[in-house]
Amino acid sequence: MLEIVAAGFTFRARFEEQDAPATVAAFRRILPFEDRIIHCRWSGESNWIPWGERELGFGPENATCYPAPGELLLYPGGISETELLFPYGHCAFGSKAGALAGNHFATVVEGKENLAELGRMTLWQGAQAISFREV
Repeated sequence: MLEIVAAGFTFRARFEEQDAPATVAAFRRILPFEDRIIHCRWSGESNWIPWGERELGFGPENATCYPAPGELLLYPGGISETELLFPYGHCAFGSKAGALAGNHFATVVEGKENLAELGRMTLWQGAQAISFREV
């Protein structure tokens, strides 16, 4: 399981190892880590962590443009920067370059009731601290 702590909320997510094995392996290599999460600009009801030119060493797998709340996506870079998407509501993943498809690599299974509140906080209060670790 993946434990995510953001703005005082704790979420637990299941890795989607069968559908996105290379993405899960790449994500595990950077665990544990801390960052800041911000509200999306183009993707609707979602938060994200922009990682610029960071190379994680995976390609498309289990990719979607329309993740459900709590379906975490990793975008490996290409037409836009490398990023982690953390949707809390209606989301159509995109960038200033257009629609994107990110790899659905983990799904929140505990704490989903707090996803929208985290989204509200990032929208109205700005960037929030976030940490990820395997438990």
